[in-house]
Formats: sequence, C-alpha cells, structure tokens
Amino acid sequence: MVKAKIKGVNTVRKRLADGTVRAYYYHRATGAALPGKPGDPAFLAAMVEAEKIAPKDVGNVNALIRDYLLSLTFEKKAASTQREYKRMLTELEVKFGKLPIRALESPRVRGVFLDYQEEIGRDRPREADNRLSVLSAVFSYAARKGRIKDNPLAGFERIYSGDRSEMIWTANDIAAFMAAAPLEMQQAMILALHTGQRYGDLIRLRWSDFRGETISLKQNKTKARVTIHVSQALARMLDGMDRRGPYILTRDDGRPWFTEGNDKELGKQWSAHMIACGLRPEGYAELSKARKAEHLRFNDLRGTAVTLLSEAGNGIPQICAVTGHTLQSATRILEKYLAMTPALSKAAILAFENSPATAFANRLQTGPQGADHLHLKAQGDQ
Repeated sequence: MVKAKIKGVNTVRKRLADGTVRAYYYHRATGAALPGKPGDPAFLAAMVEAEKIAPKDVGNVNALIRDYLLSLTFEKKAASTQREYKRMLTELEVKFGKLPIRALESPRVRGVFLDYQEEIGRDRPREADNRLSVLSAVFSYAARKGRIKDNPLAGFERIYSGDRSEMIWTANDIAAFMAAAPLEMQQAMILALHTGQRYGDLIRLRWSDFRGETISLKQNKTKARVTIHVSQALARMLDGMDRRGPYILTRDDGRPWFTEGNDKELGKQWSAHMIACGLRPEGYAELSKARKAEHLRFNDLRGTAVTLLSEAGNGIPQICAVTGHTLQSATRILEKYLAMTPALSKAAILAFENSPATAFANRLQTGPQGADHLHLKAQGDQ
C-alpha cells in the first residue's frame, strides 16, 4: 500500500540492521525532526512548534543541501556513504552555506569552488576532490528538481591521482599474511582473492548468496548484479566452514563484521595482522596518507584477482563477469587494475615463439655484414 504524502513533511525511510524499515519525519521548511508518527500527540505538537519557526536557510546553498539530505537519492545510498557525505557537507555548509542560490548563475562562481578545491588540495587532494563531488551531487539534484538552472560544478577536473595498478599482492605477500593469520582473516583473504569483490560487499555476503556452484550478489557501489562461479578451492573452504549466522564472514564469536554505524572492524584487525606479519611497518597509523598509500591494502586484492584472471588466460569479458565491471569500462580494466607482471610477460613471449604468424621473426639470426646478407637469409626461406 502506498502511503499518501503529508503536506509540509518530508519522510525518510531507513533499513535498520535487523532488516526492518523505520520512517523518520522532518518539517520541510525548517528541517526540524518530528518525533513519533503522524497523528501522535508528540508529532502534532512538534509540527505546531515548527510552523512557528521562520524557515531557515531559504534561497541559499544550505537549503539545497537540506533538500538533498532529505531526498530519496540520498536515502538510497549505503549507511557508510551517508555518514561520509554528511561529514563533508558539514564543512561545505560552513564555507558556502550562506551563498545565495542566484549567485550560482554567475560564471565566476565555478572559479570560487575551484579555488576552494586547490586550497584544500594542497595538503589533502583526495579530500578536496571528494568535497566537490558531494557538492556537485547536491547541485545536480537541485537542477533536476528545478531549484537551479545548471550544476556549476558539472565536469570539474579532479586533482588527485590514485592509480594503484601496480599495487598487487604477490604470492610471497599472501604466504606471509596467511602463515599465522587468525582463521577469520584467512577466510577473508581466500574469499577476496577468489571473487575479486570489494571489502564492503564481502563483509555483507550472506550464506544465502552461495548456491553451491555460484555466488550471486548485488554490488553496493555500482548496483551491478554479479554471479561468480565458485572455484574448487573456495568451495572447499565454504563447505568446511561453520555457519554461525546469516553472513559468511564473521568474527570468532559469530557476530558480523559490520553494524549500521561501523563497518571498519575487519579492516582494523586486518591492519593489525599486516603489521604483525611484516607487511606494514610499526607506527603505520601515524603515517601520512601518501606514505600509507605505499603499502598494500585489503582492496588491492581486487586488482590482484583481476591480474590472476588475466594471467590464467581470461579475456576482458570474462574478467568483467567476475569483477562486475561493465563492458563499457572494459578498455580501462588493464590500465586501472592490471599490473604488468612477469607471468604476463612470459605468457606473451611463449605465444610469440609458438605462433605461426611470428615464425619469420623467430628464424631471424645475425650473420656476416655485407650487401649479400641484407635480407637475413630471406631468399633461402622462399
């Protein structure tokens, strides 16, 4: 049953950790929270009080941010993404919140935003790009709703370059990690390496997603539906695991690695073990972001899986089928994820040596200098 909209009220529905959906209500003009449900005494009293308050932040960027935060577009994002967006929007409200909407029509306002990007980007380039991306999302939503004519940040250029194509886990790295890793860490390693999925999707993977021969999931970031054929090694691990709850990866007491407010716990345990086994230095937490980027991360296993799939002779469509990339982005897979490993080089030379198409090149040999040998025995091969 579709519930009718309540005049002057925005309704936001959120799915809780236990799977139930809860509705939250806000006074549209002021953003004030309305407790309880429509019709409750507390709800009606809060509504009356909110109507007495002059609407705040009307006609400025803060109003656009408030509309976006109450939108279905924002509601559909993952809880961790919502938290990060709210963090950055709090900073953006301080800087640009009072900027009138009409100022967004000026061609010079884009330069104001880009100056801010450069200011933050001198020390934190990725943070600067992310803040502008979030603000651009706010403006795009406002443009779709007709609040502004155009998004002044459409197509802005990012200043951070975070290519980790060469950051792959080698066989030695994996062996060092697995040697003394707790069972829960070993399971996470194998699952990541044999599926090529992201951290956030793996910790939410349910036993019901495992169908014996396949694992099927909907990626949280891309919303792509992926069905992965389970390798024999992965099947052996899954078949031998105790099913201590609905999720495949759990802590030793059976609890999942995430809650509605925190999905970093596995990452913390993972980092601690990487320090213990020598893959990260002592004092890693105190390093700068640039120095931390020099060391392996959990999500580098995604690129490692792509590399291994390619080394095994798979083409781009097969890799896409496992990792969940669209075919439209296939031309970028090698550049973004596939490090140039010795195994690939060896496979290429073996193919070069054994292909009939390259036989003429494999017969080439040096000989005495002189005009009679310019053709390198070509006449003898005719």
